[in-house]
Amino acid sequence: MEFIKTDNGKKGAFSAIDGDKKAGEMTYTWAGDNKIIIDHTEVDETYGGQGIGKKILVNILDWVRKDNIKVIPLCPFAKAQFEKNEDFRDVLA
Repeated sequence: MEFIKTDNGKKGAFSAIDGDKKAGEMTYTWAGDNKIIIDHTEVDETYGGQGIGKKILVNILDWVRKDNIKVIPLCPFAKAQFEKNEDFRDVLA
C-alpha cells in the first residue's frame, strides 16, 4: 500500500493506493497557514474492515507533526479516531 499526498494550497488529500486501485482517501481543507480541517474519508468497499482509513490518518498525522500543523477533524470518521486514540490528540487545534 502506497500513500500519496496531493495539495493545491487550498485543499488536499491523502490517498491509499494498492497497485493501480485507490483503496481510500481522506481529504482536507486549509484553514490558515498552519491548520487543516479533515472533511471527508472514503474507503473502497472492497477494502472495508482493513483499517485503511486509520492508516491514511496515521500518514496525515506524521505529516502534520513534522510540519507543525494543527488539525480540526470535522469528518465523522476522523473525529471518532481522535476520540478513540488519545495519542492522536496532540495535533488537535
